[in-house]
Amino acid sequence: MGQEGAASKAAARSGGGSLPATSRSGRLPRGRKIQKAFNNLKITVLCGFVTILVLRGTIGIGSLAGAGGDASEAADQRVIEDIDRILREIRSDADPDDDDQRQQSLSLNSTTATGDGAGNATDITSAVDANYTLGPKISDWDSQRRRWLSENPGFPNLVEGGNPRILLVTGSPPNPCDNATGDHYLLKAIKNKIDYCRLHGIEIVYNMAHLDRELAGYWAKLPLIRRLMLSHPEVEWIWWMDSDALFTDMAFEIPLPRYDAHNLVVHGYPDLIFDQHSWIGLNTGSFLLRNCQWSLDLLDAWAPMGPKGPVRDEAGKILTANLKGRPAFEADDQSALIYLLLSQQDKWGNKVFIENSYYLHGYWAGLVDRYEEMMEKYHPGLGDERWPFVTHFVGCKPCGSYGDYPVERCLSSMERAFNFADNQVLRIYGFAHRDLASSNIKRIQRQTTRPLEVKEQLNLGARISMGSTIWFFDPDLCWRWWWIDSRIMINSNSWKTPIRFFKYDNMYNYGIYKDEFSVSYYCFIPF
Repeated sequence: MGQEGAASKAAARSGGGSLPATSRSGRLPRGRKIQKAFNNLKITVLCGFVTILVLRGTIGIGSLAGAGGDASEAADQRVIEDIDRILREIRSDADPDDDDQRQQSLSLNSTTATGDGAGNATDITSAVDANYTLGPKISDWDSQRRRWLSENPGFPNLVEGGNPRILLVTGSPPNPCDNATGDHYLLKAIKNKIDYCRLHGIEIVYNMAHLDRELAGYWAKLPLIRRLMLSHPEVEWIWWMDSDALFTDMAFEIPLPRYDAHNLVVHGYPDLIFDQHSWIGLNTGSFLLRNCQWSLDLLDAWAPMGPKGPVRDEAGKILTANLKGRPAFEADDQSALIYLLLSQQDKWGNKVFIENSYYLHGYWAGLVDRYEEMMEKYHPGLGDERWPFVTHFVGCKPCGSYGDYPVERCLSSMERAFNFADNQVLRIYGFAHRDLASSNIKRIQRQTTRPLEVKEQLNLGARISMGSTIWFFDPDLCWRWWWIDSRIMINSNSWKTPIRFFKYDNMYNYGIYKDEFSVSYYCFIPF
């Protein structure tokens, strides 16, 4: 969207920069403006036609979602939705402050618009700005951080229960939205994130400052993440989340022990990245990055493709030539990360966890209309398609005056997602929304003279449904399994291993901890 706007402004400037005309020639600038507008319209239509041809060729292969020709229709539909999602996100993620400086990146060069991922294009080093850095080069961050942690025991990198300290990072532009409704939904989005962080002991930072004007738009997260890493050595994980993403499973917890050997956790599909070299292989709208030297090195390698202007444009051409199905436009952070993982897999690959067993990122269009069905059939704590952990409204941009979906559809869908999540919070206080389209609430639980007993029941229920982690320090107790009653079990595999509560309704057997599920051993212990 920002690119087309920049082209229009450039056309307007060229039309208004001519010499003053006499009354006889006064109609000439007007005619030129009309002609330029008509030409721009033709270019826009042609660009759309080329993009459709590229996408049809990519999707028509029939094996994009898998290695064989017998991929399921569900997998094909997932790929189609991801293509649509990525296109909408990139088209609508421009920085409005850069309209006067941005060059039109969308090219009609068909040779770059049909990149096949063969890797025969010029190396990216010829396009990036070798002189651009996020800051002074740091090579001993791990040792600096260890020393700081030992000297500041009041700021440990592990919180109560032994869990790594997480800092959730999000933000929005420093200026007001184009309309009051946009500001209202930004408020709802941050309220949603604060609720989740409060329930799970996570710290949160909301940024409204442009820290580096060279890295504008979707690149702005990189300098912010680096500054936060260096300023908060007590934080183990930085969790980036776009402002238009909402938590919709308030009970689900990220399985951090799974990532002990990894430094980057991002939603994606390994087969699309490493086998297909596809530009839709992952999404950077929600990801976790460990606070360590490896991550600083990754940011240093990632950022030089992002400075706006010719550098970003040229890097975009290289990315298009090397990533399958990528249309021709300026470099974006998602494609750049995929390129790094492909071109330097030995350096980065073994520390990156490509997660898709739950919705660290969930495309909203396929989810919001199914919330009632989810409420009827399932329960919080699953995090996957049955009860999505995160619902991301790419392509909506309620804060701006543009978007790829009708405004009414976006706002009504965001309202449903917010209320769907908010019900899980209001339940603690005995309330719920009258329906998912209403901001009005109703009482669902009568008041009592013994509120602490009710609170304890609610807390236990929350722990059961969301698989909370607690710690048990007695190695002499019965091994593996403790049976509490006919519905609840606790699992502990070894000394100082997390004990997880869950309902014994077979959902645990198919959840993200399915590899740990076993009923071979159990014993009875009085509590």
